[in-house]
Amino acid sequence: MASSTHGKRIVFTGGSGKAGRHVIPYLLAQGHQVLNLDLVPLDHPDVYTMKADLTDAGQVFNGLTSLFSMSEYGHPAPGPPLVPDAVIHFAAYARNMIVPDNETFAANVMSTYNVIEAACKLGVRKIVIASSETTYGVCFSQGDTDYHSFPLEEDYDVDPMDSYATSKLCGERTARSFARRFGADIYALRIGNVIEPHEYARDFPAYVASPASRKRNAWSYIDARDLGQICDLCVKKDGLGFQVFNATNDTITTKVPTVEFLRKECPGVKITREMGEWEAPLSNRKIREVLGFKDVHDWRKYVKV
Repeated sequence: MASSTHGKRIVFTGGSGKAGRHVIPYLLAQGHQVLNLDLVPLDHPDVYTMKADLTDAGQVFNGLTSLFSMSEYGHPAPGPPLVPDAVIHFAAYARNMIVPDNETFAANVMSTYNVIEAACKLGVRKIVIASSETTYGVCFSQGDTDYHSFPLEEDYDVDPMDSYATSKLCGERTARSFARRFGADIYALRIGNVIEPHEYARDFPAYVASPASRKRNAWSYIDARDLGQICDLCVKKDGLGFQVFNATNDTITTKVPTVEFLRKECPGVKITREMGEWEAPLSNRKIREVLGFKDVHDWRKYVKV
């Protein structure tokens, strides 16, 4: 039941969601095995979905020590509980207003705590969790608010005012605490606005035509398939302890170069360093430099400007 030479055994939570249904196929293509923990099944022939309520610590423990498919009953008895090589935790209420705010906060915080605690106490050495662009404080702010500075990088003073983003900050703090206690690698991805392949033709012409509509997403995005690459890079990169990474594509979603656009759109917001001509304001410089991320699905490949 050990992982193969080329791939890892990965428990992925929330794999049936908008991001997960693209990330998991990418992971499979890299030779990994995946068990999906979710409340709804993932429509993929090579991935078994176990229905699990992650706010229940017992279900989390059992999910993380489960077989990956019914066919694994044919393997010899494993003895001690099986432990995955890595856990990727994406399951959550994906925004505010799905359920009341207190439930958004409680479910997201407790599920993240339960997953991290169980994984660490089982000896899992690599955990990746989904944080969010919303932590930068504008996405779900009340009224029209400004960012403190550009670019938005991982050392930014995050100060959201909503329950969803605050739940994600709690997840980051939980990750940091357990990484320190157990010496595990736990990487928190501040994921940008996730874009699926069909959304370029449907949505991006309006985004480009009306850039003001993208302020809450910092004129940035992440292609769901490139998010798969980021997760794979996280699984493969060891020894970093606790880290926060912005998970976005390289470029701004405007027809105007970045600095020129930001000075016009946000004249009172300082720019703290030299930025690339088309660099996304929610910058991915860290994942490029530390993880080796390569932008494959630039929006300009799919949208005529």
